[in-house]
Amino acid sequence: MNITGSYRNMFRIPELKRRILFTAMILAVYRLGGHITTPGIDIDAIKAFFESQQGTLVGLYDMFAGGNLKQATIFALGIMPYISASIIFQLLQAVIPYFEKLAKEGDSGRKKLAQYTRWGTLALAIVQSFGISFALEGMGVVQTPGLLFKIMTVITLTTGTMFVMWLGEQITENGIGNGISLIIFIGIIARYPTDILNTGQALATGQLPWWTALFVIIFMVVVIAAIIAITQGQRKIPVQYAKKIVGRKVYGGANTHIPLKVNTAGVIPIIFAQAIIMFPGTLGAFFPGNTFMEAMANMFKPPHIVYILSYSTLIILFTYFYTAVILNPVDLADNMKKNSGFIPGVRPGRKTAEYIDRVLTRVTLPGAFFLASIAVLPDLMIFWFNIPFYFGGTGLLIIIGVGLDTLQQIESHLIMRHYDGFMTKGKLRARK
Repeated sequence: MNITGSYRNMFRIPELKRRILFTAMILAVYRLGGHITTPGIDIDAIKAFFESQQGTLVGLYDMFAGGNLKQATIFALGIMPYISASIIFQLLQAVIPYFEKLAKEGDSGRKKLAQYTRWGTLALAIVQSFGISFALEGMGVVQTPGLLFKIMTVITLTTGTMFVMWLGEQITENGIGNGISLIIFIGIIARYPTDILNTGQALATGQLPWWTALFVIIFMVVVIAAIIAITQGQRKIPVQYAKKIVGRKVYGGANTHIPLKVNTAGVIPIIFAQAIIMFPGTLGAFFPGNTFMEAMANMFKPPHIVYILSYSTLIILFTYFYTAVILNPVDLADNMKKNSGFIPGVRPGRKTAEYIDRVLTRVTLPGAFFLASIAVLPDLMIFWFNIPFYFGGTGLLIIIGVGLDTLQQIESHLIMRHYDGFMTKGKLRARK
């Protein structure tokens, strides 16, 4: 069956149809809220300010907020406080025994961590919205500055963030795909129509040569194909489970595998590295005319060699760091040993942990270099060819990763009900 037939099959399954329509409705609500402006803001003034903040932390934050920060909407903070809180508690699991214990307690522990994350989101949203209210007054875009404006801004933006978090949770529970990821996804792709329009205008006026546009299109196709390959790439470690005889029944004896992804860390290393590499530029924006700050900011912008080396090194280091946080070889080895599982040719316990760690280190290396490449190369191309839109690796990774994850969930629903999926063999296959 072709892909068109697979798409038709999605709406032949009542539950899947309901989930897809529910997800679309929630995302529509999110986009609608993105057009409601925070009271007391001069829209034209704030848009002019954000045009000058491209390539800084402010611009990065606006990308994850789906452009809501630039437009000063009630969703200006977007889902970033939730993402920050989630990352913080993931890191705390690696350093604080209490949170590590919660993570191992199963469903009850995950619920407690989720509740802590919500409270952390609320706290971060209050702090960030308060900071934004001060920043807006400092930018001169507030019509009536003062205490009342600050209080109103904190209430509005914090409520908006908590509402967006609730929307994401509703999608995860009642829709299709990961709700938080889909909200970021829809915010990023919402910018593409404007980018396409700007590109068309640049081609029409001769500002962008046709051969440059063709080269960029080919490059983007190659990058997208590479991202799909890396995202789906796995190294499978075979695992066997010993048979147990209880009475007349035989338990266990299954053969399975541990899938180690080439890009286990996802897009997080690029986000961390971007936050650090953009910090000098952000400081420079707040100190105009300062020669030292301007020189420092220029060093950490493309195509400066300091930018290339620093950005790439940070991404590689964060890739290994975050992979170690979310995937612990010792825990994997202990769980296998408790369930009578073993890797053929490797002793259970410490030797198994060392083996998994060694394989994981080797698998992560090409993934880390790939992340560094797709993060740096688009930035250099934008600078060299004067491209009128941004197509950084962060956005592409998120779009492709979320898209593949959502398609795989839909695929599972189709195959469970004996329908053909999007692939001729019935499933989205991961690379070995």
